[in-house]
Amino acid sequence: MSIQCKVKSIEPLAANTYRILLHPENPVPFKAGQYLMVVMGEKDKRPFSIASSPCRHEGELELHIGAAEHNAYALEVVEAMRVALADGSCVAIDAPHGNAWVQEESERPLLLIAGGTGFSYVRSILDHCIAQNIPNPIYLYWGARDRSQLYAKAELKQIAAKHGNVHFIPVVEDAPEDWQGKSGNVLQAISEDFESLAEFDIYIAGRFEMAGAAREQFTQNKQARSERMFADAYAFI
Repeated sequence: MSIQCKVKSIEPLAANTYRILLHPENPVPFKAGQYLMVVMGEKDKRPFSIASSPCRHEGELELHIGAAEHNAYALEVVEAMRVALADGSCVAIDAPHGNAWVQEESERPLLLIAGGTGFSYVRSILDHCIAQNIPNPIYLYWGARDRSQLYAKAELKQIAAKHGNVHFIPVVEDAPEDWQGKSGNVLQAISEDFESLAEFDIYIAGRFEMAGAAREQFTQNKQARSERMFADAYAFI
């Protein structure tokens, strides 16, 4: 479904990472964990996870877009958003898409895994679960190149402090000496923390290679059930 949207705001979250708020002309029904596609041309639609949750988005759609200079695919979208914001024009989106939404009826604990701006996907799921008072244990692992990319770390620590069932574990690849958390590969950190993932619903957003590696490692070594692993990447790999 193609929908015209006004660009309400664009603000930096971290280096080359932006929060963009869109106001669609008509409400967009979606499930936590789905994505939209920004229409750049008739045959050019670019997917981005919806960071807002369906129960608390107030008619707006939030995106987190990582757009480094070498990433023309995302950078061109941010530039188009800037033009629309400046001149009051609209951008077109196609939404909703994706089958990796949160399984609200499940009583299993949740393992949310994000790489980089894949955080926007798990952010929607986490916020929805909190808003719906879902009591299942939730473990959110967020892997980034360095701590400056963990732009929502303070907010997530506050959420975990307020909700006893929420556990936030940041993981950075390039850890400075004063870093107090986990360092290295996010999948390795999870493997070290859990003997078994057999009872978990696992939600993953990041590079396709990470999603593929997680499925292989966790099903083979941690008893994870492939049918309880959810990622948009699994529709393509």
